[in-house]
Amino acid sequence: MTNKLQPVEEDWSTALAAVAHPDDLEYGSAAAIARWTDQGKRIAYCLATSGEAGIDSMAPEAAGPLREEEQRASAAIVGVDSVEFLGHPDGMLEYGLALRRDLARSIRRHRPEVIVTANHRESWPGGGLNQADHIALGHALLDAVRDAANRWVFRDLLAENLEPWNGVRRVLVVGSPQAGHGVDVTDFFAKGLASLKAHGAYLAGLGEGPMSDPDFFLEGLLGNNGIRLDCEYAVPFEEIDFG
Repeated sequence: MTNKLQPVEEDWSTALAAVAHPDDLEYGSAAAIARWTDQGKRIAYCLATSGEAGIDSMAPEAAGPLREEEQRASAAIVGVDSVEFLGHPDGMLEYGLALRRDLARSIRRHRPEVIVTANHRESWPGGGLNQADHIALGHALLDAVRDAANRWVFRDLLAENLEPWNGVRRVLVVGSPQAGHGVDVTDFFAKGLASLKAHGAYLAGLGEGPMSDPDFFLEGLLGNNGIRLDCEYAVPFEEIDFG
């Protein structure tokens, strides 16, 4: 029997979506983000890299700016106009103080109640191994939530007039094998799909396969999880409570 999902609580008004690469949010989360911006919630994007190593046929110097442009266009489709790139190297993202500081800076700047991110567990639902950048980003982000709240960690941020922020209530992790919550995105599936298709150069560079077919991938993923939430399409999240 398929495990049921519990609805994600939506009693909040601000969120920061922080992931490793352009397109990480579009494989699921973007449809939920479209729902939330439609409710009037304010959501900002923070990308640790520019995805410059993600297109085999294109040099990073060309791919990075192109993928940033695609991510901004993708975000606009779901109602997000604040998109920042931290400039860490794609494919070589390292857990450590530099990444924690940059993420804590973003959290203090945007002061979100909720953080949305991608799976940082060792594997995906179904057992496939996760990618190193996703794992590093997720672990650094969870630590950065605490770092952002502590005045005496990264004291240089105080010199940037970024006061501590302890208002993060929960982190929502899409694509996690431990997902127990979900968001009904039946009315926003089309926007989520359009948001993924905005990554045209990246999708073309993937070649043949399920990940390069947005319609097939999203319909299968969100449709299967819709069954778990008693709706047509749903985005699954692992919920990590920060109180």
